[in-house]
Amino acid sequence: MTNANDNRTLRVGLIGIGSMGGVHLDVYERLAREGYPVELAAICDLKIAELKNDRLAAYALYDSVEAMLRGETLDVVDITVPTPFHAELACSLLEQGYHVLCEKPMARTSEQALRMAEAAAASGRTLMIGQCLRFWPAYEYLKACVADGRYGNVRAGYFFRGSGYPLPWYLNGENSGGCLLDMHVHDTDIVNWLFGLPAKVSTSGRVVAPKGGYDVVSTNYYYPEGMVLNAQADWTLEGDIKFAMTYRVNLEGASIVFANDEVSVHPVGEPGFKAELPEDAGYYREIRYFLDAVASGQPVSVCPPEATLDTMAIIEAEQRSAELGGELVAPRTRTVNAAN
Repeated sequence: MTNANDNRTLRVGLIGIGSMGGVHLDVYERLAREGYPVELAAICDLKIAELKNDRLAAYALYDSVEAMLRGETLDVVDITVPTPFHAELACSLLEQGYHVLCEKPMARTSEQALRMAEAAAASGRTLMIGQCLRFWPAYEYLKACVADGRYGNVRAGYFFRGSGYPLPWYLNGENSGGCLLDMHVHDTDIVNWLFGLPAKVSTSGRVVAPKGGYDVVSTNYYYPEGMVLNAQADWTLEGDIKFAMTYRVNLEGASIVFANDEVSVHPVGEPGFKAELPEDAGYYREIRYFLDAVASGQPVSVCPPEATLDTMAIIEAEQRSAELGGELVAPRTRTVNAAN
């Protein structure tokens, strides 16, 4: 690894070439076509021999992380492997001096997530978790409206995310954390990004798969300001519904609705309108933002590890609440100590 702050091409190693690894591969190839100073130098996957194809043959391929690190000079390592492996990989890479982009959720537990944040702080390297909605234009627009107060204070909000059944691995709740951790974490993170830590949460959940975690969840978030906020997720949708994500937020001066990939704004006393949004998806904007931060030596202020650590604390409060039949539970925050 080398110092990234020298105006040269950043060399990236990608660990994991499953569905999300493929999404990240698409972004790196697009960035290279656009002339961005980044090179995807290597791809590592335990099943690389099975997965190798004409496209992947253009890259140095490895079936072990150790071999990739020995064989390549890298600045950044991008982790898109299953959740239980995030913490061990990220901590090791940070301690060895690599900058790390890690897919969401941050880790399987908040304790593991804390170790990741502390490893980043101690190493002086950049760690960012791929909470992509912070870079998704529809959610960036909502964030701007809430932050600058153009429509006054928020009264209520509703967030939904759903899909058909995921791949079988995800239906093992012990591994994936279920829909609560793997899918619902997106909207929990948005609630955290918009409003900060809630005082308490109340969650109802249902286990559908035989070994599932909570496959259907609904959480109410309680804040001193009295906002009525709810987020739901369900990855057991039937029929031809492949995927859906929506929100509705009511403010003093407008209602803002995201549905069917459009944001409609309905101000008080004025005609409604469609918000003008950038065309790029959040994955592209997220990865480019991370690379810009690494290259410039600037912190990842939009999505710092301390913030995603708080999101993990909220998720675990939701888990406890669901286990207690919806009782109010306060998130247990953790403090990052760089000395560890």
